[in-house]
Amino acid sequence: MKVYYDDEVDALYLKLSDESPEGVIEISEGVNLDTTSEDKIVGIEILDASKKIDLKTVLSYTLEFEKDLIIQKTA
Repeated sequence: MKVYYDDEVDALYLKLSDESPEGVIEISEGVNLDTTSEDKIVGIEILDASKKIDLKTVLSYTLEFEKDLIIQKTA
């Protein structure tokens, strides 16, 4: 997933796939799903994003690792 934010127009776009969208479904005012002809969701557009969500949660990230995935080296 890739996240794009345009602060000039306050629009957030979540790109979920590299497939090109062929249609749009408006799920509420200013929130649109980009879809393929097979109704696969490939993107989410949120207009007036700062009024609808906390942008800090979307524009920042944390990484969590399971303990078993971390390889520890010992001398």
